[in-house]
This record gives sequence, C-alpha cells and structure tokens, in this order.
Amino acid sequence: MIRVALAGERGKTGGAVAAFLRAAEDVDYVGGFGSDTDAGDFLAQHGPQVLVDFTQGPAARPLALAAVAAGAAPVVGSTGMSAEDVDAIEAACGQAGLGGVVAPNFSVGAVVMMWLAEKAAPYFDSVEIIEAHAATKLDKPSGTALATAKRLGGDPPIHSLRLPGIVADQEVVFGLAGQTLTIAHRTTSREAYGPGVLLAIKKVFQERRFYRGMDSILGLD
Repeated sequence: MIRVALAGERGKTGGAVAAFLRAAEDVDYVGGFGSDTDAGDFLAQHGPQVLVDFTQGPAARPLALAAVAAGAAPVVGSTGMSAEDVDAIEAACGQAGLGGVVAPNFSVGAVVMMWLAEKAAPYFDSVEIIEAHAATKLDKPSGTALATAKRLGGDPPIHSLRLPGIVADQEVVFGLAGQTLTIAHRTTSREAYGPGVLLAIKKVFQERRFYRGMDSILGLD
C-alpha cells in the first residue's frame, strides 16, 4: 500500500481524484487539505509517501518542495507552472532520491490525443487548436492546449472557450488541400483524471524517477 495525500481536495477536480484514491485498492489515502492548512504540518502528521497536488499554479512549487522535504514524491497536476518551477522540483527530487511528475493533464485520453496530434502534424499544411473548459477555469489557454502547441511547433493558433456545462474538451484540427483531420478528446466527468493519477503514483513511487508529463509513464516515448 502506498500512503497518498492530496493538496486541493476541496476543488472540483481534487474532490473527484480524492474519491478515486479512496476507492483504489493499492492506495492508503491518508487525507487531503486546502490552502488554509499548513502543508508542512500536515505532511509531518500524516507521513504520506506521495503527495498529489491539484492546487493553483503559484502554490504548486512550494507544495512540491515541501513534499520532497518531508520524503513524499510530488505528483503535480497544477497548471500555470514555469519551466523554472519544474526544474526546481526535478532538482529537489533528484537530491532527495525521490520520484516525481509534473503533467499538464493526467487524463489518459488527453495524453494520447496530444501524442497522436504530434504524429499527424508532419503530414499537414496547417493546424489549429480548440479547447473548451468550464466557465470557472481561470487560466486561458489551458495548460493542455499550450503543451499541445509546443509539441506541434510553429506556434499554432489556440481558440479558448469558457462555458458552463463543459468539463474539459480539446480538438486539434489539421488542414490540407481538400481535407481536414480532427483529433478530439472529450471529458464527460472529472473521474477521467483518476486512472492517470493512480498510474503516476505507482510509477514515481516504484521507480524513483522524475517525469515531465505522462508520455513516458504510458510508454508513448
């Protein structure tokens, strides 16, 4: 059993992931906390081996570093992190001999969608990205859309929608003379993040390796 804690449990995504972890047979879910809790005290009291983080970007780096200092591998799903933030977390994990992962999206379908889009890109003249999220999502474009654009190269246009009734959708639309190709991923509930998070927890705990994204964890590299 892997002892796992969750930062951001009170958020919509965090709450769904917490429910998934509670039901997982090979996880001992030791609890979650929000922004009004001292992370260091919580980690010292509960002793998790992995800390899953679904908070907002500015809190992610200090939380991950606090986790490493407490001997817990960070599994970070927060968006809005800089390359410097990720570098700092990776360096801390390496010094502590811990695994970790920072990923823009833990949905298996979304990760495969980005991988397929990257494979398709060389065969088309143009590409644009359409991403849609709930109206409450603060960042625009989404971290997934930015990660997709980076993988495609050439700074493709990104169109962002923020509307009630949507969880998280993305389309990558390619164009060539007389034809288009659309690679799309639809999220019907926030349960979609659970399987990827659980797989990441097992990988970073067992292999003590740092991952930038889910591709290597899914064997797509």
